Amino acid sequence: MIKQYIEQNEANMLEELFSLIRIPSISAKPEHHSDMIRCAERWKELLLKAGADKVDIMPSNGNPIVYGEKIIDPSAKTILIYSHYDVMPAEPLELWKSNPFEPEIRDGHIWARGADDDKGQAFIQVKAFEYVVKNGLLKNNVKFIFEGEEEIGSPSLEAFCKEHKELLKADIILVSDTSMLGADMPSLTTGLRGLAYWEIEVTGPNRDLHSGHFGGAVANPINVLCGIIDKVIDKDGRITVPGFYDDVLDVPQAERDMIASIPFNEERYKKAIDVDELFGEKGYSTLERNSCRPSFDVCGIWGGYTGEGAKTVLPSKAYAKVSCRLVANQDHHKISEMFANYIQSIAPKSVKVKVTPMHGGQGYVCPIDLPAYKAAEKGFEKAFGKKPLAVRRGGSIPIIATFEQILGIKTILMGFGLESNAIHSPNENIPLDIIRKGIEAVVEFHKNF
Repeated sequence: MIKQYIEQNEANMLEELFSLIRIPSISAKPEHHSDMIRCAERWKELLLKAGADKVDIMPSNGNPIVYGEKIIDPSAKTILIYSHYDVMPAEPLELWKSNPFEPEIRDGHIWARGADDDKGQAFIQVKAFEYVVKNGLLKNNVKFIFEGEEEIGSPSLEAFCKEHKELLKADIILVSDTSMLGADMPSLTTGLRGLAYWEIEVTGPNRDLHSGHFGGAVANPINVLCGIIDKVIDKDGRITVPGFYDDVLDVPQAERDMIASIPFNEERYKKAIDVDELFGEKGYSTLERNSCRPSFDVCGIWGGYTGEGAKTVLPSKAYAKVSCRLVANQDHHKISEMFANYIQSIAPKSVKVKVTPMHGGQGYVCPIDLPAYKAAEKGFEKAFGKKPLAVRRGGSIPIIATFEQILGIKTILMGFGLESNAIHSPNENIPLDIIRKGIEAVVEFHKNF
């Protein structure tokens, strides 16, 4: 019945999704503030249409938060569905095969920024909710909280949760903002890594200098910055910050065995991202490194002259944005301070170094014996024809740990993304078939929880 319903209504559904995607709700760019408002208002319209009793656009310290609810019985269990309506910037635009904010259907996929992360996945939740409401299948209360700052670290959501604890009271949180191992390999995310993020600024001379007159006599900030960054990781892929691993819990052998049983083709993995060799912490497999172990990455680096042609300049400043993915039990505040102190300690006196913490979040682990997890498991099995694997993922959704700390609620990460969906990259996409199966899986969750 659900398959027939989707088929009959798919054209209208897609136009609703496209109306969201066409709004460039880029939280990282202040010039898109009006687009954030427009996107919140559009979600309000769609939630009311789907069957919510009331939807409010509520103020926060940043972008507004969309809150909706359908209360069928105050004594019934309550599901809180979380998502975000902001998206990453689309640059570099020249690498897109089509306009990132004008969705196109090609080869059975929707191509656009936000097609997966997270407008497409949020849409799966809302359409499943609409179906169970219209067909009298809803037996739990449902609340929605859609924020507009996830892609910049959810800086306003913690305060909002503290202020509205009673409003957000629920038995379980349901989130579709994670990925599966593959289209034919459904999986439920049982763990997320935490995050710490900084900007490093290195200052040398008080102005850009002629590299011929001063080169060899004055420290070059870009050279120094590269040297500092090089010292953060050793030859075995371990982070050198003193005390960094003190709170890292060893992965139990039973879990390592479970990870080893996950079908994984390393050659195909390398081919998909066009690299000849992988690198990571010695002593761990690729799947362990990108899910259960911490990591350090330079996310951006700049300084000096980068325009067309040549300019022989010794720059005054150099910058880098860097991040660490953390694991359960590592506190991002502690790591942030520890990292900043270490960078200062290894900086030479020939430059001034400033380390600015930007944002962070804790890791998260979900027990697989929760009734809601079992309901999600049945949902995947019904839609995809096989029981989903339980896996930890390497990404971070900092607010998930915050929900647990403030609201005291566990979260089920019922995500439908694929690695090939290229979230945060040019040519983001989502297969139409995954949207169909996702709606069916969430409908089944509602029926079983």
